[in-house]
Amino acid sequence: MDGPHASHAIASGFGLNEDTRNRRRYRTTSSPPRHSRIPVTIKQRSIGDILQEFAQHRQVMRQELQKVIVGQHEVIEQLFAAIFTRGHCLLEGVPGLAKTLMVSTLAQILDVSFKRVQFTPDLMPSDITGTNVLEEESSGRRNFRFVEGPVFTNILLADEINRTPPKTQAALLQAMQEREVTVGRTTYDLPDPFFTIATQNPIEQEGTYPLPEAQLDRFMFNIKIDYPTAEEEERILAVTARNEKIETRKVMSSKVIVNAQKLVGSVAVSEFVIKYVARLVRATRPRDVTAPDFVREMVDWGAGPRAGQFLINGGKALAAMDGRFSVATADVRKIAIPVLRHRVSTNFQAQAEGMTTDDVILRLLEEIPEPEVPKFVKAGTQKAPTPPPPPS
Repeated sequence: MDGPHASHAIASGFGLNEDTRNRRRYRTTSSPPRHSRIPVTIKQRSIGDILQEFAQHRQVMRQELQKVIVGQHEVIEQLFAAIFTRGHCLLEGVPGLAKTLMVSTLAQILDVSFKRVQFTPDLMPSDITGTNVLEEESSGRRNFRFVEGPVFTNILLADEINRTPPKTQAALLQAMQEREVTVGRTTYDLPDPFFTIATQNPIEQEGTYPLPEAQLDRFMFNIKIDYPTAEEEERILAVTARNEKIETRKVMSSKVIVNAQKLVGSVAVSEFVIKYVARLVRATRPRDVTAPDFVREMVDWGAGPRAGQFLINGGKALAAMDGRFSVATADVRKIAIPVLRHRVSTNFQAQAEGMTTDDVILRLLEEIPEPEVPKFVKAGTQKAPTPPPPPS
């Protein structure tokens, strides 16, 4: 199945009407998107068929991306999960691990707009958001015209975001949270969908500006990219030696991504999973009564409620990409580290003992018990309770 056909199939499979989205005010585009003709509605197909089709398209996306990117399976899955839940990602890794190539290739297979900004110490907020330019008409009258910045795109790559001052970093706060930008007295909507993928170099820390907690909390995942294995590195070198141009197919479009986000949002979450997420997040806070002793000793502050929201949303994405109707605790445990690692701060004692934030989260996953889910009993098969013995 090639790109356009795949995109049409998944759009008709999701069957979500776009009239509501098209009625939004598009103040930053030249014309509103055309209404798409979707012949099948979501009510005419079972949710199981739709989820299975979605899982198949996720597999096609992964295959296309891995034509260019060797390995990094968990990183790719977490990027997909963020995209399908309207999240943002912070990638950390040493230079040369194909972070920029991964993001640009992802934009190609999704058939969405992509822009890259190299963050430097002299970068200004207007270099990201855009600015008003004074223009003179033929009549001699002067007017201000807004020139869009690179933030007006579907996927924004903020390369080495910690190399620019906090004033410029703060320019992304409104864009990441509200999906809009305010310049002067006018607010402009960003394209839908909109994702920010930022990168950091963990080695060179001289002349950097660490991201404040408020901005770190905007990122759904903090993804650490590691070196490839020996086998993967040999495959990378073999591809480089052949010097072949790799072609990728377009699997989705921006409209289809929005429909996929609605589908992922409809995945069910049981009260048992909600209780497990709440208990896990609260256990990261040293002042909480449910926090283990080692958290009180090793942690300065823990994760806020937004961490629980991202755990639920990420679990929904993993379940939907696997073709399942509901979230399991295994989905939550799988993404716990990238969701929590930038929301938990260890103290000097933990650092002296060589205990990292990842170690704290792993220990919490071992100590926090999973909820006991009652076994499913088919209606009509449950035995009647044994009556009490008659009084003597």
